[in-house]
Amino acid sequence: MATKKKITKVGGDEPSSTQKETNFPEAEAEKRQAENGSKMFEASPESKGKANQLRLFAFLAWIIAIAGQIFAIMKLLNDEMLVYLIIAIIVILALAITASVLWKKANRLDPASEKEKVRFFIQNQLGAIMGVLAFLPLVILIFTNKNLSKHTKGIAGSIAVVALLIAGITGVDFNPASIEQYTEQTKEIEILNEGFNNVYWTPSGTRYHLYQDCSYINTDRTSEIFEGTVAQARELKNITQLCSRCRERRMKEKGITENDLKTKLTEELSKIVE
Repeated sequence: MATKKKITKVGGDEPSSTQKETNFPEAEAEKRQAENGSKMFEASPESKGKANQLRLFAFLAWIIAIAGQIFAIMKLLNDEMLVYLIIAIIVILALAITASVLWKKANRLDPASEKEKVRFFIQNQLGAIMGVLAFLPLVILIFTNKNLSKHTKGIAGSIAVVALLIAGITGVDFNPASIEQYTEQTKEIEILNEGFNNVYWTPSGTRYHLYQDCSYINTDRTSEIFEGTVAQARELKNITQLCSRCRERRMKEKGITENDLKTKLTEELSKIVE
């Protein structure tokens, strides 16, 4: 059953909703999955281009933040400049947070592989590393500077420490994207969805869906539903999980169990060529 909500297709070359809702024979679904290829997920040239642009802006923000820290250390570490020092700390924090947000968005567009452990860690946690570096030298020098009064050290030092913690925590990616994760999630959707990589989500949702008429998204509070691929749901909304209700409904329609799905998914992943 189709929804009356506005459906916005965000990209990709998947078939329309009406085509996708047709029940295809199992042979056709398997043929379609084979046509989709047996390769690991790879970001599109467009996504890679956007990711590179976002990373460039992130690095520029971090460079300006560190330059601001150097300026604060050289010019503002005295009692008369306390107000300006606090302003500088706030500006540096804003730059660090902005850079981290841009960096995380870039990683969702062009994720790293979990098999390259060092690169995977650095790429996904660089925001936290740079956030700490943007404040740590300043914090140390505030507390060790003999020319600052206890009053200035207490106020500026406390604000700088809080800013360091905020920048560090904001930069941490607690659920980093990976090529392997994208590949597995996409394959699961293709198995359930007759070979199509096509899902739905809402602006405020935390799950992607197989059905546009799912009761979780087809409500009075929803005015618009987005349609796209698993990767697009992650890129645009950082949605990482399939709706359990859609999952159960689809398995029931296909007459498969959880074990059947896991077995099929394992088989499909074993065919993948890197």
